[in-house]
Amino acid sequence: MSEALGYLLALAVGLALGVLFFGGLWITVNKGMKSARPALWFFGSLILRTTVAIGGFFLVCRDDWARWIICLIGFTAARFAVKWWTETRDAEAARMERELPHAP
Repeated sequence: MSEALGYLLALAVGLALGVLFFGGLWITVNKGMKSARPALWFFGSLILRTTVAIGGFFLVCRDDWARWIICLIGFTAARFAVKWWTETRDAEAARMERELPHAP
């Protein structure tokens, strides 16, 4: 595998891991706040998300420090993308809720 292809793969995996990690966090917060057992949601999600992220990093990056940096850049970029998407989605849901007709 060429070096550039390896770096591109590291970036793509970093993005995917970031989407899984931060998207999973958003889902956990939404589900956990409505749950009768929020600690189970938060702790279980923390363990699962962290295990998947760290495992993915080690699987792709191995001992190449440049891949670690590139993968972390992808992971961080995904954080901003998920943040933007969830804020947009939450704002849209709030707008729809305000516009719903209510009985007098």
